[in-house]
Amino acid sequence: MEGSILSNIRERFELKDIEPEHYSPLALAFIGDSVFDLVVKTVLVEKANCPANVLHRKTSGIVKAQSQAEMAQWFLNNDMLSEEEQGIYRRGRNAKSPTTAKNASVSDYRMATGVEALIGYLYLKDRTERLVELIKAGMDKITEL
Repeated sequence: MEGSILSNIRERFELKDIEPEHYSPLALAFIGDSVFDLVVKTVLVEKANCPANVLHRKTSGIVKAQSQAEMAQWFLNNDMLSEEEQGIYRRGRNAKSPTTAKNASVSDYRMATGVEALIGYLYLKDRTERLVELIKAGMDKITEL
């Protein structure tokens, strides 16, 4: 059985193929957080086989709310997102979350939630190529700072 991680999960666990538009923005951000983390960790492990504590430190610098907020600003300022993607980002950014990040401003946290919602949406749409394209562009931008 080949195919995407998502198609394999859906098949093996006999999950319904529900359109991501039907999920709350916070549910999209919940899964998007994990997908973003997985992509970043994959890139870091593949680029530098180093001790786990070093990988963790590097990962934390990229997946933190402030970095994701910088990515969001860059995406928006450079017309990187389609109208559909902007709408998903805004839904995530404007969602009323019961929690906040302990080391981030409210503004950065909300923008990061928007990015995570967009990543979750693209993942659940099985649009992996676009998801990876955006994460790479964002990582390239924040790691050049």
